[in-house]
Amino acid sequence: MTTGEFLEKLKVNPNKALLFEYNEGQYAGANYHLTEIKKVHFDTVDCGGNPNEWNETHIQIWENPNERDKTEYMTTDKILSIFQTVDSIKLLDYDTELKVEYGNENFHTSVMKIKKIVEKGNQLIVQLFEEQTLCKAPSELSENKEKSTCCSPTSGCC
Repeated sequence: MTTGEFLEKLKVNPNKALLFEYNEGQYAGANYHLTEIKKVHFDTVDCGGNPNEWNETHIQIWENPNERDKTEYMTTDKILSIFQTVDSIKLLDYDTELKVEYGNENFHTSVMKIKKIVEKGNQLIVQLFEEQTLCKAPSELSENKEKSTCCSPTSGCC
């Protein structure tokens, strides 16, 4: 989901409680805060020597331990206002993929894609999932069945 698609979903669902579901049935606490919006640039080289570049937008949510008893979630309007403030200082790219960085004492910190957003009464539930590590050259990997050939630095693949 792009940053623009996410924001549009919030706009058409004004003043709804915004929940983040990081595992099935497990949600970031109502004490979460959106603490940072990151413009992330990746400039990489894969194991086959192929350069790659792309941009993403990451939002970081954090549970405030001093507000564990809080029961009201941040609203879509509040999240939109935070995005507007950030955009007025540092222009955001609405075409980049939006990911959510989150972790708590029961779940390791991860950067997760948005699987989908579900409307449920006065709530908007952002369902997240963890992305598995991918080889950037899977077709080359499958063509080179021998591990020793495939994994050699000059093989051109993983």
